[in-house]
Amino acid sequence: MFRSVRHMIYDLIEWRSQILSGTLPQDELKELKKKVTAKIDYGNRILDLDLVVRDEDGNILDPEQTSTISLFRAHEIASKQVEERLQEEKSQKQNIDINRQAKFAATPSFALFVNLKNVVCKIGEDAEVLMSLYDPLESKFISENYLVRWSSCGLPKDIDRLHNLRAVFTDLGSKDLKREKISFVCQIVRVGRMELRDNNTRKLTSGLRRPFGVAGTPGV
Repeated sequence: MFRSVRHMIYDLIEWRSQILSGTLPQDELKELKKKVTAKIDYGNRILDLDLVVRDEDGNILDPEQTSTISLFRAHEIASKQVEERLQEEKSQKQNIDINRQAKFAATPSFALFVNLKNVVCKIGEDAEVLMSLYDPLESKFISENYLVRWSSCGLPKDIDRLHNLRAVFTDLGSKDLKREKISFVCQIVRVGRMELRDNNTRKLTSGLRRPFGVAGTPGV
């Protein structure tokens, strides 16, 4: 609803500028005024506001100078025009959805773009962040891992890739599209000592990979 009203307001602002410019011929100005009034009436209808009754030139009818029968007939005509516009908009939307679905179904494969902004997790040592797609019903991963090495300072190990941690999961075909659920899973592996509290330098180990955490989206 918000997007629809926003588009209508943008159209009205543009048309108002054209009317105030004073450069339009009379016939184009008349047609533009009809478009403006039709857009306003349509907007009032989808917002459940009162319908404004107008004459053929788009001017609001004065109930003090217009008979009741004329007002009733004008109201019927205006209601019919608005309903026709609503049906036309609905039909166009359905056609767009059908074309979009047909185009999507005809595509042999599709992709998922991922942009990693930050890892908010207090680890204390270096870590590996692995992201992948998972089928919760079949209990298996359906993609390779996207690996990002994260330092204990809270930044990527490869500092040149800061704010540029992007990946594309490609070659997801129609079989994946038919899956009932697909989850996006992020795993964190700590890389360092056996125990974080191991302060004995004689027993200090390094480079050991230990599972630290996991998160995932609900199946979609």
